[in-house]
Amino acid sequence: MLTRPIIERAVRTALTEDAPWGDLTVELAIPPELHASTRIVAREAGVFSGGALVRETFRQVDERVVVDDLAADGASFAAGEVLARIAGPARGVLTGERVALNFAQRLSGVATLTSRFVAAVAHTSARIADTRKTTPGLRALEKAAVRDGGGTNHRFGLSDAIMVKDNHLAALGAVDAASTTAALRRLRERAGHTTSIIVEIDRLDQLDAVLAADITGVLLDNFALGDLATAVRRIGGGVVAEASGGVALDTVAAIAETGVDVISVGRLTHGARALDLGLDAD
Repeated sequence: MLTRPIIERAVRTALTEDAPWGDLTVELAIPPELHASTRIVAREAGVFSGGALVRETFRQVDERVVVDDLAADGASFAAGEVLARIAGPARGVLTGERVALNFAQRLSGVATLTSRFVAAVAHTSARIADTRKTTPGLRALEKAAVRDGGGTNHRFGLSDAIMVKDNHLAALGAVDAASTTAALRRLRERAGHTTSIIVEIDRLDQLDAVLAADITGVLLDNFALGDLATAVRRIGGGVVAEASGGVALDTVAAIAETGVDVISVGRLTHGARALDLGLDAD
């Protein structure tokens, strides 16, 4: 969840990085009494995200800077549309400009890409989810942007749920069907009934051993479409069927049509392009 402390810390870190000893240009070139009236303008269409970061950036730089008419997170916009109006002491506006735009551009890029994946599977019941492939230190922000784009958040981190992958099974000595089922059952006993357990498999012949254990979901990694459809039929709705691996805009609809419940897409965060937004003077 994108909490106030997370927002404040992210902005403080970004401003410290950008102006650790102040803004030399504005301090020497811009008179302190000068006023600026500006607007954030979209150079291309998209879905907005990061409004709280824009407000907090200017608040931390100079509380006298006023941010008005800020677009709502999750709102679609067209090229040329005004997304915010920012006015106040010119020094504060100019010092905060780049950091505010960086947040808005990055997060709006994630929201926009997510919205395109969501639109591609709208004719199915599949949900589009993110992954842990996020920018270090910005996970909460990027996952909020995924929600703004209409997507669903996967687990936030390693502490949220159990996800057993091939290396975990190898470490547990699960070398065949019987030992895999036994290892997963022991894990369930230790975890308790309220903890989600998701198991990743990359071959159809691994499915029965996983389903024989009391798990919550199966992550079908890099499955061919035919095998995905077969797996979904065999799962039969008993656990969550999730597809992942190499998902792209031109393939996600076909994946969704196999009947999977969730499609996790790492590129929502690690592959999103920052949108082109600019700060223009009135």
